[in-house]
Amino acid sequence: MPHTSTGLPFDDIRNLFSELLGPDAAAVKVVREREAQLAKPAGGLGRLEDIVAWLAAWQGAQQPKITRPLVAIFAGNHGVADQRVSAFPQEVTHQTVANFAAGGAAVNQICIAHDLGLKVFELALEYPTNDITRDAAMDEKTCAATMAYGMEAVAGGIDLLAVGDVGIASTTVASAILHALFGGAAGDWVGPGSGVDAQGVGRKAELVAAAVARNEGALSDPLEVLRRLGGREIAAMAGAILAGRLQRVPVIIDGFVATAAAAVLHAMDPSSLDHCLFAHVTSEPGHVRALEIMGKKPLLDLGLHMGEGVGAALAMGLVKAAAQAHEGMATFEMAGVSKPR
Repeated sequence: MPHTSTGLPFDDIRNLFSELLGPDAAAVKVVREREAQLAKPAGGLGRLEDIVAWLAAWQGAQQPKITRPLVAIFAGNHGVADQRVSAFPQEVTHQTVANFAAGGAAVNQICIAHDLGLKVFELALEYPTNDITRDAAMDEKTCAATMAYGMEAVAGGIDLLAVGDVGIASTTVASAILHALFGGAAGDWVGPGSGVDAQGVGRKAELVAAAVARNEGALSDPLEVLRRLGGREIAAMAGAILAGRLQRVPVIIDGFVATAAAAVLHAMDPSSLDHCLFAHVTSEPGHVRALEIMGKKPLLDLGLHMGEGVGAALAMGLVKAAAQAHEGMATFEMAGVSKPR
């Protein structure tokens, strides 16, 4: 999309899109050449080989390694939760964050299993965003500042980032964002989320339709979609994804809500997600639809229907395995194995 200067807070975000780094073609060439010498059938590791080439391209490394991976979970609360769009009350966001800190969540265990770093970013949980059916979720200054805060997730020398989220009513605002960006009917983007029944899904669809209709005429700018219909955790994830591109840190996108954050960047420039892998597809119908529209193929399909970075952490373990196989495998010559005729 064209970027214009208005002197408003979003200008700084828009200007970053002119600074996006491209893939390192020379690094990819070296990786592909080594891959051809490894003691295995050509293409024998399938998509794992493509993952290593992806790492090389976006780390800018001829020998890609993962030594400081981080799963970053962003936690936010939403005013629309008061309209009972979730099976859980809003205080569950606070309780879930406390469970992360205590090491009791599923993602804690997955990170332990794969030796991954884990950090939770709390985003003013005591101050939910505005109810999107009645007001813009955030003003421009708040949204831009939250994106900038999310960019801090890539600090500290990490070499692979996974982004996930937690927040009651997050699937409702994610559905609203995707409906505004990609069109269709509100019902196309709404699912059970945390486990609401069919009546609850219908209520979510009505609220999503109302929120988008309320902002009709103001949604041609993806950043306006984000601030009017999104949440702090979604803005922060969008910032983290963008920062990964700017600092040569490949990014793994978690589930439905994280995909909505990525979709905002995609709507601004589809190539802005080239440094990203999508971890998995959830059981949310809108997730399948969004991935198809953006042309993204998820790594896993495990029937997961929770956020919290679970799918992204699992995918990160797979990416680590791909990198280790590429680095550690012997070549035909080293192993004394005959090459194919």
